[in-house]
Amino acid sequence: MTGMYYWMIKQDGLQMNIKIYNTLTRKKEPLQPIDEGHVKLYVCGITSYDYCHIGHARSFLVFDMIVRYLRYRGYKVTFVRNFTDIDDKIINRANEQGVSSEELANRFIDEFYTDTDRLGILRPDLEPKATEHIPEMIELIQELIDKGLAYPSGSDVYFRVDHFAEYGSLSGRNLDDMQAGARIEVNEQKQHPMDFVLWKGSKPGEPKWDSPWGEGRPGWHIECSAMSKKYLGETFDIHGGGQDLVFPHHENEIAQSEGVSGRPFANMWIHHGFVTIRDEKMSKSLNNFLTIREVLDQYPPEVVRLFIFSTQYRNPLDFSEAALQDAEAGLDRMYDCLARIRGCETGNGKSAISAKDREKIESLAQRFDYVMDNDFNTAQGLGLIFDTVKVLNKVVQAVGSKPSGEDLDLLRNGGETVKELAGIMGLLQQDAVAYIESKKQKLLATLDITVEDIEKMIRDRAEARQKKDWAAGDSIRDQLLQYGIELQDGADGTTWDVKL
Repeated sequence: MTGMYYWMIKQDGLQMNIKIYNTLTRKKEPLQPIDEGHVKLYVCGITSYDYCHIGHARSFLVFDMIVRYLRYRGYKVTFVRNFTDIDDKIINRANEQGVSSEELANRFIDEFYTDTDRLGILRPDLEPKATEHIPEMIELIQELIDKGLAYPSGSDVYFRVDHFAEYGSLSGRNLDDMQAGARIEVNEQKQHPMDFVLWKGSKPGEPKWDSPWGEGRPGWHIECSAMSKKYLGETFDIHGGGQDLVFPHHENEIAQSEGVSGRPFANMWIHHGFVTIRDEKMSKSLNNFLTIREVLDQYPPEVVRLFIFSTQYRNPLDFSEAALQDAEAGLDRMYDCLARIRGCETGNGKSAISAKDREKIESLAQRFDYVMDNDFNTAQGLGLIFDTVKVLNKVVQAVGSKPSGEDLDLLRNGGETVKELAGIMGLLQQDAVAYIESKKQKLLATLDITVEDIEKMIRDRAEARQKKDWAAGDSIRDQLLQYGIELQDGADGTTWDVKL
C-alpha cells in the first residue's frame, strides 16, 4: 500500500487513534476513555410534547452512527439518552389538549419510538426520564446551595453564575458581554440577570413535587446533571447534542455539575450541525420543519440515513427533495452492486482482475477506518464505499457472471466489506436481490409497456439481427431504452433489465 494512507496502530486489540472535535477545547483530540476500552456517552434527548422533525432525526442518527462505529472498533459503549418529560412546553400543550402533562409526555415518547424504530435506530442502554429522578435533582440543588453556588429566592432556586469562574468556557462567551448584550426580562428574584433557575415553585394546576423550598418542579438544566451523574459518574467520556444546546443548556450543565464535584463534567463534547431549509435552521419555532414521519412517508428510512450521512456531522445539512432523490439513486447503486455479485457463479479460467482493482477492493476497510477515525467523517467514508462499488461493478462487467474462483472470492469479500461498513450507518440492511427486484417491479409498473411487449420486441430484434438488418435491431434497442429497459447480449441469448 502506498504512503497515501497510514496504517492504524492497535493496542490490546483496540484502535487508539480515533480523533474527535471537542467543542470545549475547539480542536480535535484523541479519544482516551477514562476506563480503558469503555466509552461512556450521554446525549440530551427530546422534550416530549410534539412529533419529532427531521432535524431531530439527524441527532438520533449521528449518535446512533457514533455508537455503532465505536463498537465496530472494539470499544464497549454505555450510551445514555434522557427524556425531558416535564417542561413548560409540555404543560402548555397538555393544557391546550385538556390532558395531564404525564399523559401527553408519555404519548409523544411512544410516537418518538415509532419514528426511531422506523429509522432503524438502536435503543440506548439507558433512557431515564426526568420525572423519575426528582430526588437526585433535589439532592444536587441542595449541594449547590450548601456550596454557596445557588440560592433560594421566593419559591424558586437559582444558580449564581458569577460564582462559577469557568462559566462560558464551552460556548466561548464572556459573562459581562452576555449580560450587556442580552435582552433579559427584569426578575427581582434574581441576584444577577444571567442566573438560571434550578427549581421552579409550583403554579396552580401544574405538576408538583415536594422539596425543601416548597412544592414545585425542576428546571430544565438540572435534570441532565443529575441523571448523567447517577448513571455515568461525576466525570464521563463524551457528552453530545445539537449545536443549539451549547448555550445555555450545556453551559449550565457544566456549571451545576462541576460546581458540586470540583471535577471535569465531560472530557469531550460533540455537537452536530443544524438541518436547514434554504439555508435557514429547521425548527418548530420558525414553523419550517418536516416531521420524521412526513419524510418517511415519501422516502425509505435508508434513503434518509444516506442523505443525513452524506455530510460530515458538524457541518450544516440543507434539506431538499433533490438531495433525497440523489441519496435514493446512490442507495440503489449499492444494492444493485451486491445483487450483481450474488448472481455470479464460479467459472473456469485464471483471474481477470487487475492488481490495482484488487488493491482498491482489499484495502477498503483500512481506508474507511482512516477517514472515520478523523471525527467520524461519514461523507468521506461513503465516498470510499461508492468508489469501491464502482470498481466492483467494473469487475463484474469484465469477468461476467462466471468469474474464476479467485475472482469470485474477491468479489464476494468486497461485497461483504461494503455491506459491513455501510451497516455502521444503518445502510444495506435489506436483502440486495429482493430490494432490486422490488424496485424494478415498481418502476416497470409505471411504464407504458408490459413484460409481454418487451419480450416480443426482443424476439423481433433477434429476427432482425439474424437477417443482418442491424438498423432495425438498433432501433428496437433504442425504443426499449426510451422506456428505461436495457438489453444485455450474451452467449446464452439476450436478457433485459430495468434501468434504476
